[in-house]
Amino acid sequence: MLSFTTPDGAAPKGDVRTLVIAGWAGRDRAAVQHHIDELAAVGVAPPSSVPLYYRAAAACLTTAPVVQMLGAEGSGEAEAVLLDLGGSRWIGIGSDHTDRKVESYSVAVSKQMCAKPIGQELWSLAKVAPHWDELILRSYATIGGERVLYQEGGVKTLLPLDTLIAGWEANYAPFAPGTAMFCGTVGAIGGIRPSTRFEVFLEDPVLKRTLSHTYEVDVLPVIA
Repeated sequence: MLSFTTPDGAAPKGDVRTLVIAGWAGRDRAAVQHHIDELAAVGVAPPSSVPLYYRAAAACLTTAPVVQMLGAEGSGEAEAVLLDLGGSRWIGIGSDHTDRKVESYSVAVSKQMCAKPIGQELWSLAKVAPHWDELILRSYATIGGERVLYQEGGVKTLLPLDTLIAGWEANYAPFAPGTAMFCGTVGAIGGIRPSTRFEVFLEDPVLKRTLSHTYEVDVLPVIA
């Protein structure tokens, strides 16, 4: 069971039993195509339809500051995370860390094999829903020892939460207590590449606050 906090000190309760990663979730078709193209540049086949809902084991979700990854081909993606805990809905910030080498032959397998880091602090969805499109996603990656701005863009470029929820419920199951969904990402500045440290942020300029999470990658050797 993961432990979460909120700005007012409350502690959301409940286990995550269903972990969903909404892929190709851009609101702007041109932006979606940009993400498809940047993944194609590293050998990933285009999706059969958009958006797609990938499943990963709930145990992949972690608040740990260090995550172990097999091989050095993985990279993070800053994403807002929608959670239903105990019947209340919350927003967090996470990273859809993905093995890009494996992704070239199976996106689903690449999602499952990597930890999905998430920050411990959550916001009540009710408090950000009225100005959802004002929120900003941002990430920094440490690459070759240098910290660089890796992603930056508004959630307004992604499908609205209601649309993502409706798509999931129409094709799979109710968005019930115990469900967590990664809600899509923005393009990487300079292209997708691996890093040893990844920092993700969700900024709320209206309420003047930011969710953040940082994790280090402990690369495990690939033994032939």
